Formats: sequence, structure tokens, C-alpha cells
Amino acid sequence: LEVHGGAEHAARLLAEHVAARPGWSAEVFTTCAQDAATWEDAYAPGTVAINGVAVHRFRSRAGRGADFAAARTAALRDPLGASSAVAARYVEQLGPVCPDAVDAAEASTCPIVAVGPYLYHPTVTGVAKLGSRAVLHAAAHDEPDIRLPIYCETFAAPGAFVHWSDAEQRLVSSLFPATITAPQLVLGLGTEAGEGDAATVRRALDIGDDPYVLCLGRTLDAKGTTMLARFFAASRARRRDPLELLFAGEIVDRPPDAPGIRVLGPVDEATKWGLLRGATALVSPSPVESLSIVLLESWSVGTPVLVNGACRVTVDQCMRSGGGMWFDSFGAFDVALDRMVGRSELRQRLGAAGRAFVERHYTWPVVVDRYARFLERVASTGAGQRGFRHT
Repeated sequence: LEVHGGAEHAARLLAEHVAARPGWSAEVFTTCAQDAATWEDAYAPGTVAINGVAVHRFRSRAGRGADFAAARTAALRDPLGASSAVAARYVEQLGPVCPDAVDAAEASTCPIVAVGPYLYHPTVTGVAKLGSRAVLHAAAHDEPDIRLPIYCETFAAPGAFVHWSDAEQRLVSSLFPATITAPQLVLGLGTEAGEGDAATVRRALDIGDDPYVLCLGRTLDAKGTTMLARFFAASRARRRDPLELLFAGEIVDRPPDAPGIRVLGPVDEATKWGLLRGATALVSPSPVESLSIVLLESWSVGTPVLVNGACRVTVDQCMRSGGGMWFDSFGAFDVALDRMVGRSELRQRLGAAGRAFVERHYTWPVVVDRYARFLERVASTGAGQRGFRHT
């Protein structure tokens, strides 16, 4: 419950909602790690029950390798030309190396094993062992790593695929054409607005009545948060208004200090939902996503979004929903922010469109029913028999 990363959080929520479906059960085979930067053991090994799901934890033989930086540099210098040995060393140094979890999944009676994300050692070794029983939730990004030859084998092995978004499916199909004939589903993720009052959060955080935009999630250079802070500082200095930018979430790379920028750090669920309800807009500066959960959460409470135009997935979410705008430069960010702040009717229209989009496609009953029907078809036809896709 303490782990809030996108793919990890999505996996937990899916498992819990599947396990709650009549006639279904779910088990998890995982490491004892809590920190994806080190993969060090934090939990005790063994089996625990979490929200109706049996979670089997296993110690890792190795976490993030001491030579990871060198291994990554060597592998990504020329991803397409990297040798098998160089790519394998990168995946091993990336970690976590946890063969016991993979072996336990293989030995289980589970007819289908959902595996992911694609990048990590347990997935690479897991799909090789599980073969047609594996349903890969790749969480694929358009990044250099995915072009390493070792991942051609990873995407060739599973019996079926589940994608978080249409854009991810298009990326996987373009990089690995053989997957086109595999059973696959564009699923997304369910969302359900939580408790949290905007006025209460304003008082608790001493925000006052000033408007603010919110960036929710890990503050990480690779996720665009440093760029966002610099863009916002320049835009605010030009406008000289009281608008603030709030960062809420785990602090990895601290954004640069500037007037109007507040780094709140991790917040509880009630505070998160209160912040979303009170925000002028949610800003997602990340250039790489396979699905943005925070966009769905923001739309579920009628708050519009502003996203990085370099991210095909979040731009696609905005285009399909009509719930947001995007920027590809400081100038575009500055104009979009002006429009969001200055035009209340625009904010209301975007937020209402986003909320309707979530209610049509991303409520939990809709998502779990879509997922369950797909897995039933995969199981009944024999995972690995190609020829249907389900959207």
C-alpha cells in the first residue's frame, strides 16, 4: 500500500478489483522491495493478504547493480546494435534479479499470469518461462531501451498483450510487427474519485484563496518536472499574478526554487483529492507515459489538464476526451496557462468533457468487465493462439 508508482499502483488496483469479481481470485508474485531505485529488500518474505489478494514476496538475489550506469551507457550507445551479452548485462544490472518469484509464478496453478512492465529482469525472464500463459502488460514507452534486441524476445514470448492506451498499442505494433496477430486488449485503468475537500486542504496547507496548478506524482527530471518549474517561473514573472505551482508526490529530483513554486512532498489520499478538486488545472510535464493515471483522476473531479506535447499518450488522451490542452515549447505553455487561468468557461468545458470521458470508459465496473472478458477468451482459446483482439 505504500508504493505509489504508476505501474505498481496500476497492478495492485487491477489485482484487487479482479479478486473482488465473483468466481475470480488473484495472486501476486513479487519481490520484497519498496524502492525502484535500489530494489533493496524492505518487506519480509512470505505470503500476506492485502485487500483480498494473496501477495507472495521473495527476496531478490540482486537489486540495482553497482555497475548499472556503465552497463546502461554501453547498451544505449547504440541500442539496435547492442550485442546480446551487453543487453543482458544491462537488464541484470537494472534488476531486480528475483528468480524465486518467477519460478513460483511458473509453478502456480494460475492459468494466466499477467507480467510487467516490459523493462525489468523478472519480466524478461518471466515471459521466457511462462510462454503462452503470460499476458504482458508492457507499459511500453518510446525510449531507447525498448529497441535493445533482447526485448524482441520479450515481446515474442507472451500469449497475449494488454495495453494501457491506444498510443501504446500503436507503438508496440510498430516496433514488434509480429505482435499484431496476438490476442490483445487496450484496457486503460479504472478510477474512482476519493474523499477530499478543496477548502479543507487550502486551510491545512495555508494556500489561501490564490489559484494554483498542480503537478501530481514523482518529481523527477526524466518526468519533466524541472522543465515545468522553469517554464512556470518564467511565465509567472511575465504575468506578475498570484498563481502558484504545487508539486505533490515523492521527491526524487527537487525542482528549482522560484517565487510561486511549492514542493509539498508526499500527500495522503484525502489531501490529493482535495488538491485535485481545488486546482485550476493539473499539469503533466512527462514526455513518456503508457497511460497517465493522474489525468483520469483529475478528470474524474472535473479538473482540466495541461500536458507535454512530446508525450503521444497524454496528448492522445486529451484529444480523445476533449479534456485538456498541450504544449511543445515555453511559448505554447505560456499561452495555454494564460487561457486556463483567465477563461473560467474554458476550464469548465474542458473539465466537463474529461469527466464524461472517464465515466464512459474508465470507471472500475467498465474496466474490470472488459479485462475479465478478455482473459476468459484468452484462457478458453488457449493463450498463445493468435487471431483476435479486444478493445
